[in-house]
This record gives sequence, structure tokens and C-alpha cells, in this order.
Amino acid sequence: MAVAPTPPGRRERNKQAKLDRITAAASELFAEHGVDDVTTQQIADAADIGTGTLFLYARTKGELLLLVQNAHYASALERGRTAAAGTTGALDGLLALLSPVVECNRVQVDNGRTYLREMVFGDPTEPHHAEALSIVAQTERAIADLLSERTRLGGEEAAAMAGVVSAVMFLNLAPSATADASVPEILATMRAQLAAILPG
Repeated sequence: MAVAPTPPGRRERNKQAKLDRITAAASELFAEHGVDDVTTQQIADAADIGTGTLFLYARTKGELLLLVQNAHYASALERGRTAAAGTTGALDGLLALLSPVVECNRVQVDNGRTYLREMVFGDPTEPHHAEALSIVAQTERAIADLLSERTRLGGEEAAAMAGVVSAVMFLNLAPSATADASVPEILATMRAQLAAILPG
């Protein structure tokens, strides 16, 4: 007979409720004002907690942004996987897979660029940073799987090319020079760049 899982205790429920309030407050404030123009005090006030409590969940504003954005990026990746399944050919599949990620990054351009910067330069021991890196790894696995299925690349070659494809995307999203570029412009540039490097 299966044993029913133990429901979370009051302490765990309170911690989750605070985390949910922090995430909602940070998400709303970052979306409205941009990460650079929001203070941790404003987030704590909006979440109805003290700043000391806030720092138990995320030590820096960058970590708060990772907390907020990770869920959006994970959802974007799932949408991309679904879209890619409805395509044929490697190039169309890659663009379908990555388009939702690009769109997610451009909802608030400064936040998107800061998110990428935090992923690259943030503290890898922080849990939200580790989760962001996990999403990158999942994205690269999805790219490698698609390349293995639709090109002549073997497993190791597909994995190496997935890193290159991921770098192409990040290099089109992160620089100041592309801050004003629209999603269709970024995707068109990526299409041209990926077409030049994909085998066959």
C-alpha cells in the first residue's frame, strides 16, 4: 500500500508564502521600473516583509532578478520545444526552439540583459544562479537533441554545436548595440548566422 506524502508543515508553508510574495513583488516592480531602478527596500515593502527576511531568500538584487526570470525562461523553453516539434529541418527547428527564449528576454530589455549578465558573472553557489545555469544546460541539450535528429552531427559534435548556437543567441541579446533591436530583427540575424554554420 502506497504511503501518502506528508503535507508540508506550517513553517514550510510560511516560507513558501513569503517566497511567493517576494517573487510577485519583485516581478511586478522589475517589469514596471526595470531592475536598475528598483531597490531591495521597495521589494521588501511590497512583499510586506523586512529587508533582513528578503536577504534570506536572495542576497542581492541580481539574485532576485534570477528568481523572477528563471520561471519565465523555463516556460519559454517548454514553449520552444513544442514549437520545434512542429517543424522540419534543423534551421527552422532551432529558430522555433529559441524564439520564445528571445521573446522572453526582450519583454523588458534591461532586465533581460541584466539576467544574462548575472548568469555569466553571478555567484554559482547561489541557488537561483544555479537554477539559471541549469536552464541554459537544458536549452543546450534541447538544441543538441534537435541537431542529432536533423543533421549528420553525432552526439559529441551536436553537443559542441549546441554551445555555439547558444552563444550566438546570447551574443545577439546581451550587447548594448542590440538593445533597440526588435525580436524579429534579432531572429533574422540569428537565422543568417546559424545558416552559415549549420552543416549541410
